[in-house]
Amino acid sequence: MLPQCQYQIRSAYRNEWDDAMALAWKTFLRFEADCYTMEGIRNFEDFITDTTLHRMFIMGSYQMFVALDGQKIVGMITLRNNAHISLLFVDEKYHRQGIGSALVEYLREYLLSEAGVDRVTVNAAPYGVAFYHKIGFTDLGPEEKKGGIIYTPMEFIL
Repeated sequence: MLPQCQYQIRSAYRNEWDDAMALAWKTFLRFEADCYTMEGIRNFEDFITDTTLHRMFIMGSYQMFVALDGQKIVGMITLRNNAHISLLFVDEKYHRQGIGSALVEYLREYLLSEAGVDRVTVNAAPYGVAFYHKIGFTDLGPEEKKGGIIYTPMEFIL
């Protein structure tokens, strides 16, 4: 079990999509973009601004959970195909406060109780690899690069 944090974590509301994606974009630019080619940066931006992805969220087939400090979204995690972490970002001002770990723990509890799965995967960006290792993820293979996106495929047994 991962440590709890002092922030509220819950399913995201429909009207929080834009704020959560803005957090993802801002954090990506600050911590990841310098490792990526222009193609990778464009592909990431295209992914988080995709209207189909937003529609999937609205319909409930792309889950998002948020961490809140009062009313402000300070962290977010998304789930694709009921078993793959698609995005995990924490506002820079809130790093190292347990928010990322708490989001993963919330997701773990959700997957065990609601989705009936026993493992989750992630394609960890270079900045996130050490974090994922620290909370128990293991590599499924070496670092890869597709469409300018750099990642290490990983899994976590729930």
